[in-house]
Amino acid sequence: MFDVVDFLEPIDVSSWIDDETYPAGQLGSTIKLYESHFPDVENCQLIIVGATECRGDGSMHIYNDGANAIRKELYKLFGWHNDISIADIGNIKKAATLADGYAALQAIVEAAAEANKILLIIGGSHDNTLAQYLAYKKQKIQINATCIDSLVDISRENPIRSKNFLMEMLTSEPNYIAHYSHLAFQSYFVHPNMLETLDKLRFDFHRVGNVQEDIEEMEPVIRHTHLLSIDINAIKNSDAPASNSVNGLSGVEACTLTRFAGMSEKLSSIGIYGYNPQDDTKACTAKQISQMIWYFIDGLSKRYIEASLEESEHFNEYNTAFAEIETLFLQSKKTQRWWMQMPDKSFIPCSKLDYTIASNNNIPERWLRVQER
Repeated sequence: MFDVVDFLEPIDVSSWIDDETYPAGQLGSTIKLYESHFPDVENCQLIIVGATECRGDGSMHIYNDGANAIRKELYKLFGWHNDISIADIGNIKKAATLADGYAALQAIVEAAAEANKILLIIGGSHDNTLAQYLAYKKQKIQINATCIDSLVDISRENPIRSKNFLMEMLTSEPNYIAHYSHLAFQSYFVHPNMLETLDKLRFDFHRVGNVQEDIEEMEPVIRHTHLLSIDINAIKNSDAPASNSVNGLSGVEACTLTRFAGMSEKLSSIGIYGYNPQDDTKACTAKQISQMIWYFIDGLSKRYIEASLEESEHFNEYNTAFAEIETLFLQSKKTQRWWMQMPDKSFIPCSKLDYTIASNNNIPERWLRVQER
């Protein structure tokens, strides 16, 4: 991780607290901070980095101070997870060009992956997701990627980078997206032909209403992802004043999804993008994001208690058949999560609902979608 220190600038905590200390138990007192010296990250599971690059959002602002506004609220929260060690390595320095800004973030994602650390990116515009992905592409790692956003940023006609970056991410060659899922899109913002085209690629899209109706069904989706990108505009404005969405996820639902992300054994990087403190009211959105991070850490703590699927004594086994297909379901005795066996004997994350559907001699849609791919 020290290889990336040239891309980073330290955190000036004194800019938001007077005595530069936090009471014992608050995250600000336990997170290893890059202030005057780069922190020792060797024994840390989670690395936080601030992104400042906003040129891709098409606004007059080249960068913003959103990451520090989030930190100001995050560091006040009390940590309940002593088993999770966290380092905050500061903010990415302001770059001369948008491409340089992407390159810096890409290098940091690569370094975190090589060090086997989970990376949390805060701040910056949503198109920074592309740099997040390019790190995996450079390393030739096939991934499952998930975005939580009210929009599907794949518009060919819109020149604003944050509105079209998904096109490059999903269609550029060579491509290392094994599967893509999109959560909480709002139908009236998305052309139906776009979804039809992406459905032909067997990508999965979940409307915000479907997410809200049964949010537990989103856990297997997120459990299967390596890269997660969240646009703050997926949350409704009443819960996150810096969001421009009248409707959307509630703050509680957003926290539930980030907790699922923390529990995912596959996930190695998560970005929470699109926050501009100038659009916030009483720092409510910064508080919302900080609590989403708290729940991510909570999920991360649960990640490490899950047993390997090979440790059969830690799972309940349920053999069943649907459409004359024999299959096996596993339920973790520790976390109550479910897995479903495919015809090639591999297991995919699933839910109790999938088991119920299969037990009634029907084909679970999740099973069918994977087979189609």
